[in-house]
Amino acid sequence: MFKFKFLLWAFAQMLKRQIRNNPDCARYVGAKSLVFQIRTVSGAGRTFVIEEGAIRSAAGLTANPRFTFSFEDAAKGFEILSAKDSQAAFLRGLGSKDLTISGDFREVMWFQGLTAFLQPPKVVSPYDRTTFLSRP
Repeated sequence: MFKFKFLLWAFAQMLKRQIRNNPDCARYVGAKSLVFQIRTVSGAGRTFVIEEGAIRSAAGLTANPRFTFSFEDAAKGFEILSAKDSQAAFLRGLGSKDLTISGDFREVMWFQGLTAFLQPPKVVSPYDRTTFLSRP
């Protein structure tokens, strides 16, 4: 349970840093007003508030979030949220019912765009021509 709660707290900190240091992320958040939560079915979780170009979070749940990610338990939540292949892990979690999403799916899609700012930039390596130059 502790790892799940810590991961949610760290997630908020990473978003705050991106908003502060990445002008594109700051513009994306801009005038957005959104309350959502990430939780377990048993009720452990965190509420996130995006408002006036900033994000804040608090332990616990809120009565009226725009959307909710509910994980079967803290272990599954940690496993899915910390997976290297996050998009595939989310889809597997939805398929196996380890993750359910409720609420406004337009806001969920907007949120997916926000999480893209947390991905490391893709480095495109230059084309390697050495295989064509030397023949054994």
